[in-house]
Amino acid sequence: MDSLRGQGGIQMLLTAEQEAGRIVSAARTAKLARMKQAKDEAEKEMEEYRSRLEEEYQTQVSGTDQEADAKRLDDETDVRITNLKESSSKVSKDIVKMLIKYVTTTAA
Repeated sequence: MDSLRGQGGIQMLLTAEQEAGRIVSAARTAKLARMKQAKDEAEKEMEEYRSRLEEEYQTQVSGTDQEADAKRLDDETDVRITNLKESSSKVSKDIVKMLIKYVTTTAA
């Protein structure tokens, strides 16, 4: 009877070992699935963060460029206006004299 009990005990141990192996295997599979899911979520968050930073950077860069361009154009326009005023003030007396001459001179 001891031999039957011994064989039954061995069989139970083998069955328990197989069951434990299946449980460990299932746990490993679940762990790998969770790790893959966590990795995917982390990559998604990183991509969203990168996109947000890139968008902020582009907004900042484009805003700075537009402001710089507007400032440069304003400065150039002011310089041109000043140059035109100086040029016109230099020749305005001559132009007035020429106009008076043509208006008062009669063609014969």
